[in-house]
Amino acid sequence: MPRMVLIAAAFGACVLADSCPARASEGPWCAFISVGNSSVYEDCQYRSFEQCQPNVIAGNRGFCNHNPRWAGWYAPAPKPRIRHKRQVRRR
Repeated sequence: MPRMVLIAAAFGACVLADSCPARASEGPWCAFISVGNSSVYEDCQYRSFEQCQPNVIAGNRGFCNHNPRWAGWYAPAPKPRIRHKRQVRRR
């Protein structure tokens, strides 16, 4: 009986030792993969279209598209600098 308690305690310590939550990061590209029965699985971990393509081409029916939840995608474009011509007055 004490041996079983020791094994359970060791197992519990191993499980709790790595208890910090996993940090998932989403990228600007998602692979939308058809699972069947009109279900689609969304895998949004890709940083570029080129990284997303092999997952879709590898036999999974689906497509790559922009991640609708990625905040960096909606950054406003910088305004173009307008240069005004100086008018020269002639006398």
